[in-house]
Amino acid sequence: MRSVSRDDEDDRDDQDSEDGQVDELPAPVIPVHPDTCVLPSATLHAFTVLDDVLITLAQGPTQWKVQVFERPCPGEDPRPGGQIGEVELSTCTPPAGSLGEPTAPRFLPVLCCASPPGSRAPHGHPWGSGGVTLEGPLFGLLFGSDASLLESPVILCGLPDGQLCCVVLKTLVTSRSAPGDPKALVKILHHLEEPVIFIGALRTELPSEDMEDAYCDCLVALGHHGRTLAIKASWDEAGHLVPELREYSLPGPVLCAARGRGGHVYHSTPSDLCVVDLAQESSPWDLTQRDRAPGGLPSLLCPASLSACSVVTLSVSSRAPEGGAELLALSAKGRLMTCSLDPHSETPHPTRVTSANAGQKIKELLSGIGTVSERVSSLKKAVDQRDKALTCLNEAMNVSCALLSSREGPRPISCTISTSWSRLQLQDMLTATCLLENSSGFSLDRGWALCIQVLRSSRALDLDSAVSAITYTIPVDQLGPGGQREVTLPLGPGEDGALDLPVTVSCALFYSLREVVGGALALTDPFKDPPSNECTPDVLPEQEGVCLPLSEHTVDMLQGLRFPGLAAPHTQALGPLSPARDPVHTFLGTCCGPVSQPAGPASLRAKYLPPSVATIKVSAELLRATLGDSHAGVSLCCATLQWLLAENATADIVRAQALSSVQGVAPDGTDVHLIIREVAVTDLCPAGPIQAMEIQVESSSLANMCRAHHAIVGRLQRLVMEQAARGSSPPDLRLQYLHQIQANHETLLREVQTLRDRLCTEDEASSCTTAQRLLQVYRQLRSPSLLLL
Repeated sequence: MRSVSRDDEDDRDDQDSEDGQVDELPAPVIPVHPDTCVLPSATLHAFTVLDDVLITLAQGPTQWKVQVFERPCPGEDPRPGGQIGEVELSTCTPPAGSLGEPTAPRFLPVLCCASPPGSRAPHGHPWGSGGVTLEGPLFGLLFGSDASLLESPVILCGLPDGQLCCVVLKTLVTSRSAPGDPKALVKILHHLEEPVIFIGALRTELPSEDMEDAYCDCLVALGHHGRTLAIKASWDEAGHLVPELREYSLPGPVLCAARGRGGHVYHSTPSDLCVVDLAQESSPWDLTQRDRAPGGLPSLLCPASLSACSVVTLSVSSRAPEGGAELLALSAKGRLMTCSLDPHSETPHPTRVTSANAGQKIKELLSGIGTVSERVSSLKKAVDQRDKALTCLNEAMNVSCALLSSREGPRPISCTISTSWSRLQLQDMLTATCLLENSSGFSLDRGWALCIQVLRSSRALDLDSAVSAITYTIPVDQLGPGGQREVTLPLGPGEDGALDLPVTVSCALFYSLREVVGGALALTDPFKDPPSNECTPDVLPEQEGVCLPLSEHTVDMLQGLRFPGLAAPHTQALGPLSPARDPVHTFLGTCCGPVSQPAGPASLRAKYLPPSVATIKVSAELLRATLGDSHAGVSLCCATLQWLLAENATADIVRAQALSSVQGVAPDGTDVHLIIREVAVTDLCPAGPIQAMEIQVESSSLANMCRAHHAIVGRLQRLVMEQAARGSSPPDLRLQYLHQIQANHETLLREVQTLRDRLCTEDEASSCTTAQRLLQVYRQLRSPSLLLL
C-alpha cells in the first residue's frame, strides 16, 4: 500500500503554481504481510464492515453466498472470531467454469449496509464506513415491518446480473440457531437488467430547522450501462405512505460512482466525469434542469460535466468547504487526482484572469492533450496488432489451401521420417528423425508448430493392451521458402530395456489461433466500454487451432534390426542392446575378466529349444514386376532382401555385399535370421511349376519372429495392392488343391481351439504335452503351402 499525504499534495500544488515545475515526492510504502490475512478465500468478491461484524459476499459453484463473521479487534488475532450467519442467494447463478468451478465475474458485486434511525451514528452516514442510515418511513417501505421492529441493519447486494437483493442482518444471525427456509431471508428489491456498479443513499430534501438528525431519504442504484434507480418515500392522493420509484438513463458505460452532500451523485464514464443532482434545491454551479412534483423525484436527470475522463475509482472527501465538494479520483493510467467543486466560483460579473489561473488552465489543457495522446497511442497499438493478426491468418489460409489441394503428388510442405540407432546416455537408442521441408512460396511464422505423435502399444502382441501415445510439439519460427527443420526423437527402449514394435510416428502442422488471434481480440480501449462476451477470445473454437496432417510412418522390426557383423569397423561401437550401466561397474567388470553368465529363461530357450520359424512364398514374377530395373545386375534373392531392408539404416551395406541371407539383432539383443531362397511350387498350376521366392524368418524369440513376420506381411500386402491396381491377373490355378489347403487350415484352427480349452482344465503334467502339440500346430499354420501371386 502506498500512502499519499494530503498535506504534501497541497504543498506540491502550491509549489507547481509558483515555479511551474513538478517535483515527485516520495510516497511511503506500507507493507502488508501475509499474517494479516483475515479470510483466505479465492471466492471472496466483496466485503463491508458494520459495527462489530464483517460481511462478505462469495461466489460458490452455482450461487452467491452472504456470510457474516465477528469482526476482529485491533491487536488481536486478525482472523475473525467465528461465522455468525450465512445465506445463499439462490436466485443468482454465476457462469460455471471447467470442472464445475465458477469463473471470475467480469463485474464485481456491490455490498452496502442500510440502518434504521437510532441504530447508527447520526447525519446519515459516517464517511468511509460503507453504510447508510435511512429515514424511518423509507426504511419500513423497503424492508418491511419486521426489520423496522427489530431495528436491524439490512445488507444490500448488487449482483453482476442486475439483481438488487436485501437480507435483514438480525434474521440472518438468528437463522443459524433456528434454521428455516433460506429463500425467505432474501428479498429482491429490483432488477436493473445490467451489472450493478453502485448502491448508496443521500438526502434530497433540505432539513428543517427543528430537525436534529438528517437521515437519507433516497436510495440510489446505478447500472453499468447507465440505468439509474431512485427510491423515495412519498404520499399518494389518499394520504397513504407509498414508495416512489423512478428509473433514469445516464450516459454509460459507468465505471464507478460516489455519493456526495446535497443530493449529488458523481459517476465516471470512459470519456467524462459527471454529476447529477436529485435534491429539491439546485446549487449555483449545478447545470441540471428539474421538472418534478413538490417533494418528489425529478422526472429527468441531466448530467453536468466535470472535465475528467477514464476515472476508475472515485471518492468524496469529507474536508470540502460548506456547499462544495472535493473528489479524489484515480484514472485508468494510474494518475491520482483531486477535483475541487466551489459553489461560489461562478459570479454574475466576469473575473480578471490572473497568471495563476492562466497557468492552471494551461495545465488542464495539457492534461487533456496527454489523455487524448494516450488514447491515440493505445488505439494505434491495437490496430497494428490486429493488422498483424490478419496478415498471419491470411498466410495460414494460403498454407492450408496449398496442403489440402495437393493430397496426391509432391506436397509443398513435407515431413520425411527416417530411423537409425545411436548412442545416448550410455545406452543404444532407436531414434526417429523428422525432416520438415518447406518447398512452397509461403513462410511458417509465429503460431505454427510441428506436432509429432509417437503411438505405441505397451505390449505389441497383446490385443487387449492399452495403447499409449506421446505428442511432441516443436514451435516452427521463421521457416521460409526452401527452409528445412530437423527434429530427432527417441523411440526406445525405455527404462525397462524393452522396445515394442511396431511404432507409428505421425507428423502434422498445427496453427494456434489462440496464440495469434487471442492477443488481438483481448486488446481493449481503456477509455471505452469493455468488450462484450461475443468479442472475447472465448469465441475461438474449442480445438484452439488448425491441424494439417503431413505424413505417417510405421517403424517395424525390419527397420529396428541391427547387423553388427556387416557394419564397418568404425561403426561397430553399437553392441547388443543393454540397459545403461554405471561407468564404475563397467570398469570393475573389465578388470575382473569374463565371468559366467547367468542362465536366464531367454538364454535357456535359445540354447535348448529350436528357433521359431515362419515362411512366406511369393511369386517370382510378382517380385520382378515390382522391383523393375532398380535392382538390375543382382539375383532376385539379393534384390528381394534389399527391398525388405530398404528402410533400414544399414540398407547400403546390405546392397553393397549382395546378400541373400543375413543375421540381425533385435532391439532386445536376440538374433533374427532372414533367408531368401528360390523354390518351385508344384501342384498349383496345371501349366507346370511356378517359380517363387521363399522368405524365411528364424529367431530364438517367438515374439521377435512374429514382429518380423508381421513387418514382411505388411510390405507384401502393399505390393499386392499396387499390382492389383495395374490390372495384372494370376495364372490358371487348380481350385481343388486350394480347397484342400483351406480345409486343412480350418482343421488346424479347430484343433488350436480344442487344445487351448484343454489347457484350462488339465493338471501340470498333462498340460506340458498339450502345450507341445499346440506349438507344433502353430508352426504348421505359420508355414502354409499357399503362394502369393
